[in-house]
Amino acid sequence: MPEQLWLPGLEAPPVPTDGLFFAVFPDSKTAAGIAKLAQGLCAETRSRSKPLAANRLHVTLHHLGNFVGGLPQDQVEAAMRSAASIRMAPFSVEFDRTTSFASKPRPGPLVLAGGEGVGGLHALHEALASALQTEGFAARAERFDTPYTPHVTLAYGIPWMEARPVEAVCWNVRELVLVHSLLGRTRHVALARWPLTEE
Repeated sequence: MPEQLWLPGLEAPPVPTDGLFFAVFPDSKTAAGIAKLAQGLCAETRSRSKPLAANRLHVTLHHLGNFVGGLPQDQVEAAMRSAASIRMAPFSVEFDRTTSFASKPRPGPLVLAGGEGVGGLHALHEALASALQTEGFAARAERFDTPYTPHVTLAYGIPWMEARPVEAVCWNVRELVLVHSLLGRTRHVALARWPLTEE
């Protein structure tokens, strides 16, 4: 086997270890029901992929970046100030179908999606985008302008599937959560929570 050539200055970039994002989470009863649905769908596809654990099921509102060697404290603080400025009443969400984010023929995420029932998530996403840009995330404004599709990821590595209706999954969104993702370690740590309120 020929030796691999290494060129000076062309070392592989460091692998990110920590992610930062805003999310909302279903209550524990709803999460357990979603996990059960995901288990059934994974079994149906006969793939080796496992569904996400109930305590990891969430809807991402804004992903703020992946970092090497820990989270930058200035960005964490800016994110916290952004969330503290949000004034919005609690709202209900409804997801009523599963769909695939896979690209044929490659497998990909299988997710819960919704229609009119996810309007509150769009509103919260937009309010948070405005607050983040005010607090110094303006350099990422082009990302805030990309289309937002609220979803709950059920499993990764699932073969492409036709979208299909499911029994509606509903819960009341009462808080916003800033999450530290320990990349590659399947762990999410809630850094802070803010109750939704119009006051």
